[in-house]
Amino acid sequence: MVKSDIEIAQAAEELPITDVAAKLGLTSQDLEPYGYDKAKVNWQAIKRSEENGHLGKLILVTSISPTPAGEGKSTMTIGIGDAINNQLGKKTVIALREPSMGPVFGMKGGAAGGGYAQVIPMEDINLHFTGDMHALTSAIDNLSALVDNYIYQGNELGLDPEKIVIKRGLDVNDRTLRKVTIGQGSKFNGVERPASFQLTVGHELMAILCLSKDIADLKERIGKVLVGYTYEDEPVFVKDLGFQGAIAALLSTALKPNLVQTLEHTPAFVHGGPFANIAHGNNSILSTNLALHLSDYVLSEAGFGSDLGGQKFLDFVSTKLEKKPDAAVVVATVRALKYQAEKSTDHLKEENLDSLKEGFANLDRHMNNVRSYQIPVLVVINKFPTDTEAELDLLKSMIEEQGFPCEIVTAHDEGSKGAKEAAEKIVELADKSDYEIKRSYDEDDDLETKIEKVAKRIYHAAAVEYTDKAKEQLDKLKKMGKDKLPVIIAKTQYSFTDNVKELGAPTGFTLHVKGLSLRNGAGFVVVSTGHILDMPGLPKHPAALDIDVDETGKISGLF
Repeated sequence: MVKSDIEIAQAAEELPITDVAAKLGLTSQDLEPYGYDKAKVNWQAIKRSEENGHLGKLILVTSISPTPAGEGKSTMTIGIGDAINNQLGKKTVIALREPSMGPVFGMKGGAAGGGYAQVIPMEDINLHFTGDMHALTSAIDNLSALVDNYIYQGNELGLDPEKIVIKRGLDVNDRTLRKVTIGQGSKFNGVERPASFQLTVGHELMAILCLSKDIADLKERIGKVLVGYTYEDEPVFVKDLGFQGAIAALLSTALKPNLVQTLEHTPAFVHGGPFANIAHGNNSILSTNLALHLSDYVLSEAGFGSDLGGQKFLDFVSTKLEKKPDAAVVVATVRALKYQAEKSTDHLKEENLDSLKEGFANLDRHMNNVRSYQIPVLVVINKFPTDTEAELDLLKSMIEEQGFPCEIVTAHDEGSKGAKEAAEKIVELADKSDYEIKRSYDEDDDLETKIEKVAKRIYHAAAVEYTDKAKEQLDKLKKMGKDKLPVIIAKTQYSFTDNVKELGAPTGFTLHVKGLSLRNGAGFVVVSTGHILDMPGLPKHPAALDIDVDETGKISGLF
């Protein structure tokens, strides 16, 4: 009988977190333990590491467009990291995002890897973990409550209740909260106004947590958050209301990186969790920089495909790190590429070389997009039991014909042993890396130019079209002097276009921009395209229906 991911994780023999920390030169005095198997790294250790002068090699892990067939990007990140650490004997750290409970209980399920390539404790990481998501949700909603109280208690600056732009947050998929009215009834309930909720991981405070270098930076960024506009249409920021200290206090512990381990005891920092389709999609700057100071190789996984998390890492996040990535991994599967052609999961277990050839266009687009940054690229095929030798041989040959090195990985079933060749190849690429990164846009480009460059270079669109509302917002950003900020494009993860049904590698389409939102504290502008939601709903059969706990407290059904 094949064990489930959670059964494999629960059967693992964990090392004490102090033993895991010791592999990185950290002592018990450098940790703030959360039980036996997880801990936060304290400021003393973080500051000491920043002064050691060492920076390891940084490897970005990204993938093709997500499909219901699964790509296993986290599994590949963990498997290759384990292989570099345990098969090649090189000091390695894996850097991942924290899962959001919304998708865990909704459609996506768990997000801690799979099979014999997982980070543990799997249940904690997927649920409450060290409380970071709860701290963020509390900070988000306290900020909203303080703003509404400010309006109720006199509103000295004249904030217009109809022009409040910050949203409340919840780490739960709840479509009923997308649009609400607050303050209803008696005047003692506050000022009645429209409001909305978004998923915690998509809120600006999550982005700020992941981009802040220390508490002073955190507080300054929170102070820059745009609250809304006055009746005279003047912007009001958190620092104008004086709330930045209290919100920073709520997030000060969450800002510290979380240390856990893989099934094979490789150290892993799991910290921060912005979604890549509505936010910037990468783990925290603090955890990645800390990993670089403490190890020789760091694998950082970007959310969704290379057109989302990968693009945002290379164009935006890496500019905040202490170094650019040395190499990149693009993950693909036979099943997912056949899905790109067939648009159905009904026959993916059957050999179909024609579908694989047709679906290859999606991988071809992704791997060439990543190569356009001039970074060395390795393509890995996450092997599934239903893949035939003919399919694997064909896919590998098509990849290599494009001039990319390629390795087949079986880490899901074999752990690090199944990723040894991939580990050897990516280490070779990273060690030899010497390139000038060619980003999608220049820092001094205006917003329209940046959006157009990403749309045409990464998505391969022919044009960009703005709604009247988006044009008005663009004009307002120009007047505020915010028209040179980086762009974070909110787009469906399933397609290069803004249409979820357009699979493969479409060209000649128009990208439709519906709105632009200033994230002043995070330092970017969110560009909304197509039909993208920042508060997802639950499917007809949510993953919650399969999750249970027995009388001993043992959880089942997470994945």
